[in-house]
Amino acid sequence: MIDQVNIYLKEVEGFQAESLEVVEAFRIRFLGKKGILNDLFSAFKDVPNEDKKAAGLAINTLKINAQDKVQLLKDKLSSNQNNKVPKDDLTKPGASFAVGSQHPISLVKNQIVEIFSRIGFNISEGPEIEDDWHNFSALNLPEHHPARDMQDTFFIQTNPDVLLRTHTSSVQVRYMENNQPPIRTISPGRVYRNEAISARSHCFFHQVEGLYIDKNVSFADLKQTLQYFTTAMFGKSKIRLRPSYFPFTEPSAEVDVYWGLETETDYKMTKGTGWLEIMGCGMVDPNVLKNCGIDPEVYSGFAFGMGIDRIALLLHQIDDIRLLSENDVRFLSQFKSVI
Repeated sequence: MIDQVNIYLKEVEGFQAESLEVVEAFRIRFLGKKGILNDLFSAFKDVPNEDKKAAGLAINTLKINAQDKVQLLKDKLSSNQNNKVPKDDLTKPGASFAVGSQHPISLVKNQIVEIFSRIGFNISEGPEIEDDWHNFSALNLPEHHPARDMQDTFFIQTNPDVLLRTHTSSVQVRYMENNQPPIRTISPGRVYRNEAISARSHCFFHQVEGLYIDKNVSFADLKQTLQYFTTAMFGKSKIRLRPSYFPFTEPSAEVDVYWGLETETDYKMTKGTGWLEIMGCGMVDPNVLKNCGIDPEVYSGFAFGMGIDRIALLLHQIDDIRLLSENDVRFLSQFKSVI
């Protein structure tokens, strides 16, 4: 048996292969279930006792050498195949990458912020999860006030005093609590209301609210500020203010801009009037100033608020507000040209 094993050892030592298929055939011949080594181990029981030690050592050596030879050839042939893969041509132009785009909400918000920054307004931000005081009570909306029904609110079930803010006026309250006049700030952000989702409304949307407080601030200052904004934002200088009601301002007004009736779209947007409502505004109620630690006998101010989503729909002729939050790349890619 030992002589036969030595013959196999020489065969293993001298074996070479040009392909992985040949190596696999070699492995099966020596190491397979019906291979040479299996036959040798089966015949080992018939070897005389005095020869078993030498025969066993020879068979184990053959097994180890065969396994090593198979692994060596597999590694070598695999490496050769990888080296045959053609290299990239570094002289070719690089692959182009898709160019991203800004969201229409971001485009409009940034434009609004830029316009008001020209006349000294800074930016203030606050939490989207608010308490009742900052969202309602401090803004002249005490508990059970009927005007609370104007804003269908998402309350946190485990704590009825905590809610998702219904407007960014809550940011203004926080700002007034921590800053003394003169105050000139705008508060952009996302707000939430329990409304049915449709092409014209959503349960969350975006607002920008502005606040100016100083000595001797009048309604004329408010009108002039809004006149400046509408001219810069829309290129429309003709506005009108209609009496309205907001709990935190008195007097209050709705602001319309004269859009015109030049196209069929203008007729649809303005319902044939040429006027388009864009925001609400008013003089800050003295109770709000008092709640925020500002003396209403010394200071006065005005506030205004507008929906970013609505302006985005208007400027970009978008007919469904749901498109703004569905992240459809086909829709968003249309705004690449306005980056």
